[in-house]
Amino acid sequence: MSIAGRSDTIGRVNRPRLAVHGHFYQPERRNPFTGEIAPQPAAAPYRDWNARIDAECYKPNAERGNLRHVSYDLGPTLASWLAANDAATHLGFVDSDVSAANDGPECGNAMGQSYHHAILPLASFADRVTEIRWGLRDFELRFGRRPTGIWLPETAVDLTTLRILVAEGVRYTILAPWQAIDSRLDTRRPYRVELGRGKAIAVVFYDAALSASASFESDATMDADTFARDRVLPRVAGPSFPDGTPHTAVMATDGELYGHHQKFRDLFLARLVNPGPDAPDRGFDITTVGSMVGDTPASAFPVTQVAERTSWSCHHGVLRWYAECPDAADGRWKAPLRVALERLAAAIDAVTLGLAADFMDPDAFWRARDGYVDVIYGETSPIDFARGLVPLATADQQQRFLDLLEAQRWRLAMFASDGWFWGDPIRLETKHVLLCAARAVRTIDAAAGTHLESRLLDDLSILVSPSRRIDGAGIYNEALEEAQQPAGVR
Repeated sequence: MSIAGRSDTIGRVNRPRLAVHGHFYQPERRNPFTGEIAPQPAAAPYRDWNARIDAECYKPNAERGNLRHVSYDLGPTLASWLAANDAATHLGFVDSDVSAANDGPECGNAMGQSYHHAILPLASFADRVTEIRWGLRDFELRFGRRPTGIWLPETAVDLTTLRILVAEGVRYTILAPWQAIDSRLDTRRPYRVELGRGKAIAVVFYDAALSASASFESDATMDADTFARDRVLPRVAGPSFPDGTPHTAVMATDGELYGHHQKFRDLFLARLVNPGPDAPDRGFDITTVGSMVGDTPASAFPVTQVAERTSWSCHHGVLRWYAECPDAADGRWKAPLRVALERLAAAIDAVTLGLAADFMDPDAFWRARDGYVDVIYGETSPIDFARGLVPLATADQQQRFLDLLEAQRWRLAMFASDGWFWGDPIRLETKHVLLCAARAVRTIDAAAGTHLESRLLDDLSILVSPSRRIDGAGIYNEALEEAQQPAGVR
């Protein structure tokens, strides 16, 4: 089915369209040692921020049916929290993937997301593969189908990441318009990015003006009908493209905008995407990003190129997550933090492969890591997973195998983008990635009798909080003290 033949309203094949995409994600707040979220008084009257944002955003948007009329991606770690703490809302997200049921999986409302919200262009090739495979598999287990589109954390992109996506069966992603090489690109249609060796991926670039007005101009979203008339219609008006493709504006924002970042904006969204049969004709229809791409091969779209190592929330590429980005008043702590965690990751990997050599080769272990998401999700038990992959290993070796995979789980989690996003490492988000590092290093030290944690503390002592002048080792110990964790982990 070509894009020109796609229509949500009979007889309106070439009508202009609006596709709203919500990126639903929150920093992981669960303690890596206990799985619990500590009470957060700032979230009052709710116990913690997850509960508050759920009540203000996730639940009302699911209950109002908004998700059935928009595109969305749901972060796997957030999805697992919802499944455990608000099963009805979690089901609302899953059941809202209605386009997949009606028009085939290529048109689904929902998109995947890589697992830990790590900045993929900054990760190793193996880590990118695992993060993407975990995200796709989590989606498959949760939604009952393989996603054909995926949201990249912070839309951070490079060609290597896109090649991995295509190798894993992903057909499209969403990027910011300034991530295209051509600054004059018309964002009202999909494009293809050539990846070499005859491979390509479809890319949908969102409308920067529409997305910014919805996100940052509170007055713009006071009335959905006015927004549709004054903001949307001028962006999509005019004849279709010469090949018959209709103009489609994509408005991409954080999903939390609708009710949390802006109070009552779930009501705005409901009116915008589902005005009802009695509403006057606005001159455009509502569609989804999946329907824009449909089952059209990427080769059928006009070609463009992406600007590598760029993102939607840093206008200096991906500098925000590893160096002194000009957007931060004092970002001197960011590079030492990344170097410390990268050194820890390399050490954990080296120790891991040494211990695993007793029962499997390195390639088999990395494949096992890619499949370990089934254990995290709960699709299979740890012991069944171990018995299936190392059936000839002793019971002690099977337990060691699981310990090594748990260390890898938290070693991946410590690269979540939230740890570098803000201007000071004293924040809870950076403390959380340090807790993930603590869980990983203490697991591996206990399994191997190594002392990697002391090296980590040395490396962390190089960075300093701009506000409190406490070094990274102090922040690490403070995070552990606040979490009230024991000295070690089995």
